[in-house]
Amino acid sequence: MTGLILFGSFALMLIIGVPIAMSLGIAGMATIIFSPTINLSLNVIAQRIFGGLDSTSIMAIAFFVLAGNIMTKGGISRRLVEFANSIVGGFRGGMALALVLACAFFAALSGSAPATVVAIGVMLYPDMVRLGYPKDRTAGLLVVSGGLGPVIPPSIIMVVYATITGASVGDLFKSGMAIGITIMITLMIVVIVFAYKEKWPKTSTKMSSKEFFTSFFKAIPALMLPIIILGGIYSGVLTPTESSAIAVVWSLITGMFIYKEVTVKNLYDIFLESAKGSAMILFIIATSTAFAWLFAFAGISRELVNFVISLNLSSTLFCIVVAVILLIFGIFLEGIATCVLMVPVLWPIAKAMGIDAVHFGMIVSISNVIGTMTPPVAVNIFSAASVTKLKMGEIVKGQMPFFVGYLFIFFLVVIFPIFSTFLLK
Repeated sequence: MTGLILFGSFALMLIIGVPIAMSLGIAGMATIIFSPTINLSLNVIAQRIFGGLDSTSIMAIAFFVLAGNIMTKGGISRRLVEFANSIVGGFRGGMALALVLACAFFAALSGSAPATVVAIGVMLYPDMVRLGYPKDRTAGLLVVSGGLGPVIPPSIIMVVYATITGASVGDLFKSGMAIGITIMITLMIVVIVFAYKEKWPKTSTKMSSKEFFTSFFKAIPALMLPIIILGGIYSGVLTPTESSAIAVVWSLITGMFIYKEVTVKNLYDIFLESAKGSAMILFIIATSTAFAWLFAFAGISRELVNFVISLNLSSTLFCIVVAVILLIFGIFLEGIATCVLMVPVLWPIAKAMGIDAVHFGMIVSISNVIGTMTPPVAVNIFSAASVTKLKMGEIVKGQMPFFVGYLFIFFLVVIFPIFSTFLLK
């Protein structure tokens, strides 16, 4: 009965259009008020909401959001695009390869899929269409390549997962780097196949070595950022939160004093936009913490764990089932919401079955990214539509070959834990 009230009221709130964070909080309060087996004060909800944000790891999310916005406004994305184009721009479909590579570079800075789509799309899409690249394929590639954002570290979704489960952020980042590079290579292979199959443009003039080194030196301040972030974490000198704060400082130095494209006048808008984006994520985390605590307090999670264990599923089959469940949730819910709602429910089961926390984290993280590409709640597609002015149907059709490649790597990760953990041995 308690579970029915909890999830029923949550589903009802979503159906009538109440924001996710508010729906989670209202569902928790409704359960305390109407459940005959719960004898708690409503003050518990407020306490759990506060407790959900009482973590230094959570602060990293706000810093990474701010750093990403500074990078987008500070000319960093343009230098990365120019450097990527200098590497692969001379091949058939070279600008499409440059798009994938630029998204991978920017992913190592922002940790956000929509931010990656917008930042790189604004730079490359107009020129690619002008040169004769198919609009729908280019937009679709942008959507899927933007999905490298939350996989290649730093990754906001991985920080959220680590906060919930206690997993090592550093280990998650190492695994994400390896998987992200694998996805990048896979997307490039698909690009090459379709470039020759559909006769995409080929740049007639190759960039000289002088132009290559010029673009490289211009990109060095931008390329230093992932080295600072990941080097600080992996060396043990900095915590993820400290690294995220230093990322903000370096982004400001780069944008204001090296590239000189961010002024003091711009900072107000950047800070305001970052505050809004961070508040949305943190509010979802806070209310979902109360929701998950109530789920556990009522004994529902324990019953679910016992039920799944009684089915005698192998760990591989369980991971496949979890992957499918998360993909379904990703169709309807935003990625952070899916993570904070489902991980407290599913992780105790996975832990009881001996599944590695990093492997499970990769399943959660990548499935949430795939959700950004699958309508109706597909923030990557919406972001690409804002850049390309194409309809959702056109973008979905164009992204299919790249989406299938992304999905292929995802299920390799799900079925073979070694894909997630080989760097940790």
